[in-house]
Amino acid sequence: MTTLITGANRGVGAALLAKYHAAGIDAVGTSRGDDDLLDLDVTDAASFAALANTLQGKPIQNLICNAGVLHDKGWGLDDPYSPKLFADTFAANVTGVFETIRTLLPNVRAANGKIAIISSQMGSNTLATGGNYAYRASKAAALNLGRNLATDLAPEGIAVGIYHPGWVRTDMGGDTADISMEDSANGLFDRIADLNMAKTGCFETWDGQDHPL
Repeated sequence: MTTLITGANRGVGAALLAKYHAAGIDAVGTSRGDDDLLDLDVTDAASFAALANTLQGKPIQNLICNAGVLHDKGWGLDDPYSPKLFADTFAANVTGVFETIRTLLPNVRAANGKIAIISSQMGSNTLATGGNYAYRASKAAALNLGRNLATDLAPEGIAVGIYHPGWVRTDMGGDTADISMEDSANGLFDRIADLNMAKTGCFETWDGQDHPL
């Protein structure tokens, strides 16, 4: 059995992959075009088909959907939003998550595994502080997606958790963010290890707090 992490070439995904390896747990990551990782473009149907073929028959204990984009960082109403920007954001952050799970669900079933979706507190309806409209909307959709998947997969005993990784010092989070990639990865590692059917559908922070929806 293995753990699979999408978007593992940098940031929290790379730190998570390193954490699993350091813990002696078999883990693989995906990225677009990194020769050291499995190839996956979460906006490309053909890429999913190729990944399914590569991983056919391999049980996945932990499927961690981490890949995502932020195209409107710091933007407000007067910035140059477009239908394409929204479409590109949702293709990666929502449809990409859904298709990752649908593609690899046979592998998760084979392991009686579980699924983790890395969302964001910016998708919370109770933290509507404005701006970053495409990103916020996509992360709210990812949260909703995860909670509905938890309902549909509960009869199979497959737990689904949704997580806020913290405000992390990455290219996306910026240099002034609160925590390091390693702190985030260590916390998420523990959250995913603790995920079970009693917690399925949870929305938690990297350090184990229940996050308001």
